[in-house]
Amino acid sequence: MVLDLVVIGLAITVGPLHNTAFILLLSGPKGVRKGLAFILAWLACLVLVIAGVVLVTGGEPLVHKSAPSTAALAVKLSLGFGMVFYGERKRRRGRRPRQSPKWFARLDNISLWSAAGLGILLQPWGIVAAGGATAVQANMSSLATYLALIGYVLLATSSLLVMELYATFRPTAAATGLSDLRSWIEGHQDQAIVSLSLGLGLWLVGQSLYGLVS
Repeated sequence: MVLDLVVIGLAITVGPLHNTAFILLLSGPKGVRKGLAFILAWLACLVLVIAGVVLVTGGEPLVHKSAPSTAALAVKLSLGFGMVFYGERKRRRGRRPRQSPKWFARLDNISLWSAAGLGILLQPWGIVAAGGATAVQANMSSLATYLALIGYVLLATSSLLVMELYATFRPTAAATGLSDLRSWIEGHQDQAIVSLSLGLGLWLVGQSLYGLVS
């Protein structure tokens, strides 16, 4: 479970879309406050997903080969196949001229509540669902499990936290550094999406098939 959560957490935190939107938020008026609202909503979603899973399982790992355990593996398997299909389809289409979404231009003027809403909407929900399907193996009687789940949530938020702290304590340097980072992300967005989709998708497929047949 821990290794799966590390892989999933890394895949979440490096996603290009939410990182680009977050940089635009930080660059606008009251950017640090809006960034904080985004992060709090983002964290709340991750925590609620994990809490919901733990509530359903009662804090005990599912019995191997039981119907719920098989269902959780089937969910991860379907998510993995979906990511592989999407990544391969995007790879075959190749790079195309890309324009930023029109709503990016309005991020300078959104409210704190709207920034929080973006923290919910821009979650990579397919990957978050994979994290939830992995957490069904959590044994909440173990301190190590608590630490693993906390580490997963923080890892999945780490890119946002680093940028928020950078903008808070080094605002002048952050203005240039984050702008350069945004340009780099936008220039490599297609490659990042393909790599993430194929890499994580194949990982989920392999882990799920192993769990189903072992």
